[in-house]
Amino acid sequence: MRPEYILRRLILFVVVIWVAASLNFILPRLSSGDPVRSKLMQQAATGGAAQPGIESMVEEYQRKFGLDKPLWKQYLTYLGDVATLDFGYSISNYPETVVGIMEDSLPWTIGLLFTTTLLAFAIGTVLGALLAWPRSPRFIQYLFPPLLTFSAIPYFLLGLLLLYLFAFKVRWLPLFGGYTPGAFPSYSLSFATDVFKHSLLPACSILLASMGFWALGMRGMMVTVEGEDYMTFAEASGLKGRTLFFTYAVRNALLPQTTALGLSLSQILSGALLVEVIFSYPGMGSVLYNAIRQFDYFLIQGIILTIVLSVTICTLILDIVYPLLDPRITYRRS
Repeated sequence: MRPEYILRRLILFVVVIWVAASLNFILPRLSSGDPVRSKLMQQAATGGAAQPGIESMVEEYQRKFGLDKPLWKQYLTYLGDVATLDFGYSISNYPETVVGIMEDSLPWTIGLLFTTTLLAFAIGTVLGALLAWPRSPRFIQYLFPPLLTFSAIPYFLLGLLLLYLFAFKVRWLPLFGGYTPGAFPSYSLSFATDVFKHSLLPACSILLASMGFWALGMRGMMVTVEGEDYMTFAEASGLKGRTLFFTYAVRNALLPQTTALGLSLSQILSGALLVEVIFSYPGMGSVLYNAIRQFDYFLIQGIILTIVLSVTICTLILDIVYPLLDPRITYRRS
């Protein structure tokens, strides 16, 4: 791969990050909500008494968070903070920092989404390849209707169904949370078992829906690959069915799947937002949902920019790795 191509990709990477950061700054401020005022009014309401100095408190906190400055000054300050990955304090959870909140929620989202994404990719890809292969056992074809059904059901709807059946009706699994309320997080077998039980329902909802998606995608690519000339030539050369399946069909059909996997892994940080909200799972999706509800500009900016960074970095890596996966791909000008 030529150095000038990598340089162009890096310049494009910087431009994409700048545009995304700018939109990330502008869009939350288009709403008419005042995060400081709404938070202080909420605290005053819980106290049950009128707060005569509420306006002066609003002005003081706006000055503390820099919200009293002109918008262009806020923008320049924001770009400087982005360059150093310093997103400041959370407005709704002051004095906690945005980075600290993300550090607390990231392990939950990565542990749940990373595991389910890889499992769904592996199982769905294998099943999709077998569904399209004409020499597969006949019973494999009976898996197509349920896989098609699962691929059409959104994560959150499947999560609600599983929640009703296994947590509300038969009560085999917990209703919500990442662990039992009141439990103290520790590196122990009992706490790990508790976390595992709480993660089963959200994991199953994501796994079942994703598995159908990967299976249908792989099946479509396998059908396309089976009609290629090199497959006909390899079969006419007398190669064994296993060699045809793995070396020629699966290997060539995996490239689009790898692209989708890279993009899916890059979006893990955002989490399956509605699934986490439904199960009150303490991941990035729930944190982002609460930040949007409370107009927490800094927390929204930090999470969204982290997601954008992960997506663009994974896309850049995929562009560089493509020629290694398939030698037919080249970025040289003809």
